[in-house]
Amino acid sequence: MTVPGAAGHDAVLLAGGRASRMGGIDKTALVADGLALSDHAVRAAAGARSVVLVGLRDGRTAPDGVVLTREDPPFGGPVAGIAAGLAAITESAPWTLVLACDLVRPERAVSVLFGAADDEADVDGFVAVDQDGRRQPLLALYRSDALRAAVRVLGDPTGAAVRRLTADLRLVDVPLSADLCADVDEPEDATRATASARLLD
Repeated sequence: MTVPGAAGHDAVLLAGGRASRMGGIDKTALVADGLALSDHAVRAAAGARSVVLVGLRDGRTAPDGVVLTREDPPFGGPVAGIAAGLAAITESAPWTLVLACDLVRPERAVSVLFGAADDEADVDGFVAVDQDGRRQPLLALYRSDALRAAVRVLGDPTGAAVRRLTADLRLVDVPLSADLCADVDEPEDATRATASARLLD
């Protein structure tokens, strides 16, 4: 499998969470190393044939070339976001990177993920696994045909669990260190992960 930069993959970036444990703020607007977390995700997707950012909140903008879409209904969950992202891609690449926009170091994480992927392997994808052995299906590289088929079989994606979507996919675990799997779910995560975390104006 080639590293990011080849045209063999699309990217679906998920920014549509409610962040209820953080008071409903737009946590993808938190700044780490001078960039909003959503912009770090876009950087991690560099080289993708199509980059779709799903659920970016009103008033936010994305870099040129990034397709913006939204799950229907809004806040319909990550599976609904994946479905909306795939629907926005007119000509699918062989692989699809699925990436949550609340990861703090997605560029490095995606690089490791792609480095472990093997285009010749008879599998449906490669999924990050954290230090506790938990799969991170929103940090994963899927064969596009397999992922699209899983969405179709699932039916209504609203509120569906990602584990249901991926239950029948043949996935290879890619162990990642704790810092590469770090995301922002709680206020203390923001403080710890971004040091001087703040919201974009």
